[in-house]
Amino acid sequence: MRSRALLVPRSEGETTRQALVSLGALRTDLAIRQEGDRLALPLVADAEVPVEWGSVEEREFVVRPLAGPSDYRDLLDWSPEEKARLPRAFDVVGDIVLVRLPGELEPRRVEVGEALLRFVPGARIVGEDRGVRGEERLRVVERLAGTGSWATRHRENQLEFEVDVEQAYFSPRLAREHALVASEVRAGESVYDLCCGVGPFSVTIARHGRARGITAVDLNPVAIALLRRTLARHGLSDRVRAVEGRVEGFAAEAPPADRVVLNLPREGIKYAPLVARLVAAGGQFRYYEVVPRDEVDRRGKVIESLLPPPGGFVLRSQRLVHPYSPSADLVSFLFERGRA
Repeated sequence: MRSRALLVPRSEGETTRQALVSLGALRTDLAIRQEGDRLALPLVADAEVPVEWGSVEEREFVVRPLAGPSDYRDLLDWSPEEKARLPRAFDVVGDIVLVRLPGELEPRRVEVGEALLRFVPGARIVGEDRGVRGEERLRVVERLAGTGSWATRHRENQLEFEVDVEQAYFSPRLAREHALVASEVRAGESVYDLCCGVGPFSVTIARHGRARGITAVDLNPVAIALLRRTLARHGLSDRVRAVEGRVEGFAAEAPPADRVVLNLPREGIKYAPLVARLVAAGGQFRYYEVVPRDEVDRRGKVIESLLPPPGGFVLRSQRLVHPYSPSADLVSFLFERGRA
């Protein structure tokens, strides 16, 4: 059967597959196709994926016999009109499923939870994601189905992270981003990972082994404790210094670093000028922001104008990480500090 397909290197296959599942973009009725050192992942007809993930081309696929439905919505005995209001995408964090639901489905949300619990292999609990709030970026979740706590272990990029979706920030949609940023780190660089959450950037960079020093900072003590447990699990505790504290306090005393990452998409702009001062001459600043779609093209230059001299910063690249809402995208900006 012919279908649109996302072509990716085999080394990125599992990470990309998980990302497509979260977006509701992977066809499960077709078998993934191997093409030498690449994989062709079949896409649902109207799926949109960031261009940085790989090229999209037509391919012929083998139909795979299914043990069950290919869409959780097929488990609900609802009318087509009712099903159309359901989100196609959901997130899987370890054995936890998170879904965002429109307000009009409030009376029937438990039915949705039960359907997802049955649909997602290995799922233990399903929660309604009501958004991230507060300066510690705690996710508000409400149980829809299943049992147990919100603590789990999540696998991505051949690593296993200690996560608590209710007590510390983590996004499963950034697996490719964590790997990409880690691949950019050059031998001997010093790295600051600010507002690090449970530390996926730091741990992934540490596993690559090129950085001479990594410091991860977050004001949430639970996030830092989880990061330390993950580092110990992988034997990386000596490569990452995990610091509980505020960005302002850390920035006031820390020496410059060659590479700085700030992933605080909703509020990071208020820290960007301060954080930029931590970047050494010739170093790079990776910054993330949720940007209204009609402002994306010009937003990078606006941020560049806010970053301080001496030396100044130049916008080297900006790209879509993933759609955030119907009207906004999560965008990655890379700035480089001059050597003057």
